[in-house]
Amino acid sequence: MTAPLKDITPAERARGTSFYEASARTRLELLLDAGSFVEFIGPEQREVSPHLKIFDLPEQFDDGIVVGHGRLDGSPVFVAAQEGRFMGGAFGEVHGAKLTGLLRAARQIGSIPVLILFDTGGVRLQEANAGELAIAEIMRAVMEARSAGVKVIGLIGGRSGCYGGGGLIAGCCSALAVSEPGRIAVSGPEVIETNRGVEEFDSRDRALVWRTMGGKHRRLLGAADVFADDNVQDFREAALELLGLVGPFGLDSVKAEQERLADRLRRFGACEDAVDIWTAEGIAHAETVPELPADQFIALADRIGRTSRDAR
Repeated sequence: MTAPLKDITPAERARGTSFYEASARTRLELLLDAGSFVEFIGPEQREVSPHLKIFDLPEQFDDGIVVGHGRLDGSPVFVAAQEGRFMGGAFGEVHGAKLTGLLRAARQIGSIPVLILFDTGGVRLQEANAGELAIAEIMRAVMEARSAGVKVIGLIGGRSGCYGGGGLIAGCCSALAVSEPGRIAVSGPEVIETNRGVEEFDSRDRALVWRTMGGKHRRLLGAADVFADDNVQDFREAALELLGLVGPFGLDSVKAEQERLADRLRRFGACEDAVDIWTAEGIAHAETVPELPADQFIALADRIGRTSRDAR
């Protein structure tokens, strides 16, 4: 017999809510301390894209991103959550400006961390120039905030993954938490297939997509720092863990990241598949990694997986 809804604690509700399935607003509601979220540029202001009407496309009152501040385990945080169900969470002029402004506010204050809940396919084709400019501005704002001592944590587990410019921004963050559905890449599967052919990458091969771009592979490579199960509570705990671990950012961390990437290329440059990389890392029965339950995979990643809290 299930408990009445009124008897379910916020943590229990968050534990029972899929991060992948939840909307941006639900993710923020359950991620943050109850009742603490205050939105900037809320729905009543209806700051929508000025470009979509030209293409006879629907607008959304928040342009697909929610920004504001709240508390996480009692401590203040700035937050941004992309809505993957509106245009695939793609970046446009207003969408990008809201995130840029949030990061600049964090830089000015210098002591409040930023959580970015990525859920994006990249830049809107209908706003290509404005979207590309927004990506550049956001990347610069992330690095300026980090240089001012701000921790910028990315959480990736949404329907649209973290592709295109979103993948570039994620690479600039202080640290990342990812779930199995949380694919991370600059070029999406269809883009690779269109430009390089199906022989290079078959976008219809979902197993290939997930083991190449999915959260498990990214965690084992060190491109993500924490692996979370697909529920909001696990992402909340991952965010708290990373906020406690991330160190200062400077030139030394950039140099360390460059060496880490060079070492990755030396070790795995000849590998043709993620399974080859996992085998080279010493994982027995590497082909079974995609099938591992979250708890077993986390134990494996803690033992084998690479970690990096450098510049990424």
